[in-house]
Amino acid sequence: MKLALFDLDHTLIPFDSGMAWTRFLMARGVLPADAESVYLGYCRQYVAGTLDIRELHRVSVAPLAGLGLAVLRQWASEFEAAMAPQVPPAMRALVRGHQDAGHLCAIVTATTWLIAEPFGRLFGVADVIATPSLVVGDALDGAIDGDPCFGAHKLVHVSRWLAARDLRLEALEQSWFYSDSINDLPLLGAVSDPVAVCPDDRLRAQALQAGWPILERA
Repeated sequence: MKLALFDLDHTLIPFDSGMAWTRFLMARGVLPADAESVYLGYCRQYVAGTLDIRELHRVSVAPLAGLGLAVLRQWASEFEAAMAPQVPPAMRALVRGHQDAGHLCAIVTATTWLIAEPFGRLFGVADVIATPSLVVGDALDGAIDGDPCFGAHKLVHVSRWLAARDLRLEALEQSWFYSDSINDLPLLGAVSDPVAVCPDDRLRAQALQAGWPILERA
């Protein structure tokens, strides 16, 4: 068995999916006019390491708390249609190449499942391992259900997903993980074939030192 894993933001897509979702909701009048600048401010704190991912998740999800899941899934479907033209053909081809070779494929992202799943459908990847949102009744609570799919927890989430299929990462014949971020170093270090995609400065340095391939976006 061979496995191919793909990060989402700035890897499969050249933008932040949370920001795209924010703009999508703003255009529909769901979020206020300053929502983009507010979200961007939180993202800057997150990148700087001064904001926990749980709080960033709450900022993304809290405005939707109280809305039924049926409404959110309808918006997610419309969001999927809006994002389709923005998916890079080269990255579609990369995923398709692994699928055509018979590899087990999954998108693994810190993004909340509500935002991530539409991209899974756009790439034709059925398995999307994302940050789970707490659902209370028929609505999102705003909190994360368990651990975020981030950093070392990404490896834990992947290991659990594989275990449900009676598989272990270390026992696979070959495994790839494509990512842009140094935050994904635990999972990159656990696969047989890590690939840095348009990496941040720290991941680029790590890839060059370790001899990992670096994939630049055309």
